[in-house]
Formats: sequence, C-alpha cells, structure tokens
Amino acid sequence: DSLGHKAGDELIRRVAGALSGRLRETDVVARLSGDEFAVLLPHADPEGARKVAQGLVASVRAQDVPLPDGGVRPTTASVGVAMIDDEDLSREDVMVNADLAMYSAKKAGRDRVAVYRPDHERARRKRQLTWVERIRGALANDGFTLLAQPIVELSSGRCSQHELLLRMRGETGDLIRPAAFLDTAERLDLVQEIDRWVVRGAIALLEEHDRRGDALTVEVNLSARSLGDAELLDLIEAELRRTRTPPDRLILEVTETAAVANMSAASRFAERLSELGCRFALDDFGAGFGSFYYLKHLPFDFLKIDGEFVRNCRHSHTDQLVIQAVVDLARGLRAQTIAEIVGDDETVRLLAELGVDYGQGYHLGRPRPLDEIRGGCGRHGRPCTCCPPRTRAVPGSSLLGHPVSP
Repeated sequence: DSLGHKAGDELIRRVAGALSGRLRETDVVARLSGDEFAVLLPHADPEGARKVAQGLVASVRAQDVPLPDGGVRPTTASVGVAMIDDEDLSREDVMVNADLAMYSAKKAGRDRVAVYRPDHERARRKRQLTWVERIRGALANDGFTLLAQPIVELSSGRCSQHELLLRMRGETGDLIRPAAFLDTAERLDLVQEIDRWVVRGAIALLEEHDRRGDALTVEVNLSARSLGDAELLDLIEAELRRTRTPPDRLILEVTETAAVANMSAASRFAERLSELGCRFALDDFGAGFGSFYYLKHLPFDFLKIDGEFVRNCRHSHTDQLVIQAVVDLARGLRAQTIAEIVGDDETVRLLAELGVDYGQGYHLGRPRPLDEIRGGCGRHGRPCTCCPPRTRAVPGSSLLGHPVSP
C-alpha cells in the first residue's frame, strides 16, 4: 500500500502467477480478497500439503518489490494448511481452520507454514471471547469512532457526500478496521448494536452540520442482520424527527449479497426507508449472481459499481461494457451510479465518459476524521480538506487527481 495501488496490483498479479506456476493442473488457486489467496490440493496428505506450501512460500519470497531509490523490498507469505478429512466439516469450518493455522504462522514470525491443530481452535475461542469483551466495551464506553471518505461528482469534482467508515480505537491509539471484529460481532449477535451506534452517530453528525448551515450528506453501511431489525428503523425515524434532520441526507447502504440473502426483509427495509424520506444504496453491485433479479424488488437510489469492474477498466473492454450497462440500467430506473476503487486520472476520465455519476477511492480522497469534513466541499472556491488538491472542480475541464498512498 505504501508504494501506491499500481505497485500493489502488480505485486498481486506476480504472486498469482508464481502460485499458479508451482501447482498441478488438478490444483485450484483462488484470490479470496486483498492479499489473501486459497489453494485447494486434491488427494494430498499432510506432509505433501506442507511441502507444496513451503514451495509456495519460496515462490512468493522471490517476488521482490523494486523501490524508487533502486533498492528492493522483500515479499513474504504466511501459509496455513488444513486437511479436509472429516465428513462433518463444512466449507466454513475448513476455511476457519486454515485461517487459524495461517494466524499461527504469522505469530511464529511470518514467512513460514503452519498446519492446523485442534489447539488452534481453543486459541480461536479465546481470541473470540477477547473480541466480545472489546466490542461490548467499545459500545459502552464510546470506543468506536467514524471516519468519512468523500464521494466525488465526476463531472464537476465536487465532493457531494461522504461514506462513514467504522473503526475501533485500539489500546495504543491505533484504529482497528472492522474486518478484525465484525465476524465475531455477527456470530454473537452484536452487529446490530454496532449498526445502531453508527446510525446514531451519523444522524448526530448531520444535526451538527445542519446547525452550522452545512448541508452534509452521508452514507452508512448496514449488515445483513440489520435488514430485519425493526428497532433500527424505529431508531432512524425517532432520531430524524428529534433532530429535524432532512431525511434525504441519510443514505443507508447494504451489499448486494446481504440483500440477496434476505430479499423480503431487504425489500421491506428499503420501502420503509423510502417512506421516511431516506435514500438507499446497493453496494458492490455486480459482485453476485442475482444482481439484475432483485433490482425490481428494491427501491434504490444509488448503485455502487463493484471495484472489480473499475480497478482495471482502462485495459478491459469487458469491464467497460459492464460499467456502461449498469449506467444505462440505473438511468432507466432513475437512479445514480457510484464507482468504487477509482485509482487514477485515466480511470476518472473514462468513468465520466461512460456516464458514471460519482467516484470513490483513495485517489479521490482518503478517509478522514469527522472534524475535517463538510458538506458540498469544493464549491464556490472554498478550500476543501476532504479531497486531494487537484481533485477540485476546474471550470471547463475534466476532473484531475493524483494517487494517494494508503
């Protein structure tokens, strides 16, 4: 990340090639997310799997990253091995076991292989209990915080709204991303309490900006569990009424996979939001298989185009066709589009040409503390602290920006 998105993407491609080159035709390698890969080895015993994993670690180690000063940065991998030797194991169990083994490899110093053992499960339960305590403590003692990432209108460069991103305050002052604790929160039914905390914070933020005459608009991510939470809808209605906040400045966002998982609940939830005057966004659109099916069941206002189609769209005619199709579809349904993971100037220009309404990504603006944002920034020559300087609108020209390292 510190070397920029392009360097990161190139490293991911090189690692993927290196992994594929060390495997048999019958083996399967897949990218799970970010910098995580999974490998399936049919008909392998524990020792054989360990040897293959050690070879993969060596292959990754050979993928040095060149630095601008002429030096190189080493690349390492931690690999967890889990056997599929029990008929009672679910797919999720196997992935959890492999993840626990990988965590053991990381804890032992990284750049190595670890094989799953039953005592890893005890360690997992202990860590899970620790996270439960931390989540409950954060809810009770204001241990969560929100950051805001700008969403930029591509035609003008104006920051139209912000997506609020949840973080937990660590013991040393660091900010912990949700990926570290949301799985535990969902398993133990704490995620709905977190969503309510975020919604309260979002509406309080809107009220604060409204008092200052600043027309802020925010997006809030909700979990699949909250789609059936009547208490959350009542909370939204009560808080909007109490603060007299214009409801259209609150956009509730769910992923398409969450919507598909419970279509009837998602439909009722979206309809109630519409009645309240709030707006509704579908995140990661195009990532699942049922995308077009459920469009007619959900009264949405925004489609957020999955970053997988945006990341390399400059070089992929297929990605461009998909983006164009989503834009045309959204316009036909009187909705707007937001492209995720916008990484460079050329992508900004292409997305604008394809008719995408808004863009989001580190290139356009990094997540920032709430006291550094304001609504409609970049308009009327006012200085903007949310976005990189070159992403401000320039009359008569297209939006320009520069990459920002994570």
